[in-house]
Amino acid sequence: MLTVSDRSHAPVRRVRILTAGGTIAMVGDHAQPGLDAEALVASVPGLTAFPNLEAITILNKPSAHLTLEDSLRVCRAARDAARRGIGVVVTHGTDVLEETAMLCDVLHDADAPIVFTGAIRTATAAGADGPANLVDAVSVAASAPAAGMGVLVVFGGEIHHARCARKTDTTSLVAFSSPQTGPLGRVTEGHPTIWSRIPRNPPLDPPRLDKRVLIIPSTSGDDGTLARAALTTEPDGIVVGTLGAGHLAPEVLSIWAEAANEIPVVAYCRPERGVVLNATYGYAGSERDLRGTRIIPAGFLSPQAIRMKLLACLSSGLDVDEVRWAFSQDDG
Repeated sequence: MLTVSDRSHAPVRRVRILTAGGTIAMVGDHAQPGLDAEALVASVPGLTAFPNLEAITILNKPSAHLTLEDSLRVCRAARDAARRGIGVVVTHGTDVLEETAMLCDVLHDADAPIVFTGAIRTATAAGADGPANLVDAVSVAASAPAAGMGVLVVFGGEIHHARCARKTDTTSLVAFSSPQTGPLGRVTEGHPTIWSRIPRNPPLDPPRLDKRVLIIPSTSGDDGTLARAALTTEPDGIVVGTLGAGHLAPEVLSIWAEAANEIPVVAYCRPERGVVLNATYGYAGSERDLRGTRIIPAGFLSPQAIRMKLLACLSSGLDVDEVRWAFSQDDG
């Protein structure tokens, strides 16, 4: 068992664990919420290596049950602690962990890191992965190299940035990956090693998340039926999926281009490793046509990450031009 004295990089800040539920806190043959923050920490002997460790229960829900208000509550608690120089670990269900982590990165405005983690196996399952993930996450949150990195996701020994992380496997113990960038580092024997960093974006502070943003994909043979149906619900914003490198059927592009004159319409690429091109293709409905409209390209962000950022933008009172500027930081 490693102790603080065994580490080449001793903790430089105290850490607060905030629990929001998820599989990491579940028990039993048919996983159900069972452990609060204190019980979760008490079940992981490796955490004794960290002095002055705090544990606070914020929620104890499966992440599929979280509301936007729940997510905002968790993110504010994490940000407020980080503003005081405390490293933060948020334990969270993996189903929507990447979405809450993205929202937290939008809010986070301090130097101390905020680290999200969770588990694929319950606390009482054979080979439970939660304890190792939690020790790794606390190691990162307490470390000097993680300062100024924003919000991170630590899972299966890998360190990912919240803007890049996606859950890409349902049952693997390495359930998260970053298709665009790869991991930013690893945790080995309690030692975080950072290989690269992602530039941080200016923060937002929405008072609530009271807007409605829909994600609408596109597929082969799309005739615009789903697009028209979505717009009849009068959403505050749309996240629209494009094919390839920013391509849509001409009729569908026309629908979204018209809508973009009234509300923010933000475009993502269906490939996990892709961006909206600028001028490679010139046929009707290609990226050149899309960039000639008021549709906003969102670069490498996943649709779920875009939705969280757009919700924060709209709930913070940003107009369409300000939303465009906010997403231009991710349009590479």
